Amino acid sequence: MVFAARLHADQTRKGSEVPYLSHLMGVTAIALEHGANEDEAIGALLHDAVEDRGGQATLQEIRRRFGNHVADIVEGCSDSDVVPKPPWRQRKESYLAHLPHASPSVRLVSASDKLHNARTILSDFHRIGDAVWDRFKGGKQGTLWYYRSLVDIFSSTGPHALADELARVVRELENLAGAS
Repeated sequence: MVFAARLHADQTRKGSEVPYLSHLMGVTAIALEHGANEDEAIGALLHDAVEDRGGQATLQEIRRRFGNHVADIVEGCSDSDVVPKPPWRQRKESYLAHLPHASPSVRLVSASDKLHNARTILSDFHRIGDAVWDRFKGGKQGTLWYYRSLVDIFSSTGPHALADELARVVRELENLAGAS
């Protein structure tokens, strides 16, 4: 927790003043509620460290501090480890292609992350409406495409309980987005 807090200390959630650590804690809570073990919980806390806070150097530090299993989870949850990041659609397509072959640990943390993100988008949509889509490089259509694709993958590969909950949230987002 201390390592994650230091890495993300100056970071906030997109379009808000909410400390980024709240997302990491939320993802970890979801993963734990769905059976995460200690390595998976640590992976959940650190799941964005590589793509947002230092790339391969950060991954090597995670491997040194927390071991191969945690580092493999974090790496499997990262859609990029380079700066600047590749184009948004390319990163998302590559991430989606890798998920069906990822370990159950990676899929557990990834699904927990995506569920937390989708819940946040839904909550923000209720608060600010269509302006929420301006936060995302994929805009409304790209973001909805990505989350629907994630639902399809998690529904076929698992974790199924998380896939079901993600599907409910994404369905509500799609309905609201279509109505707006």
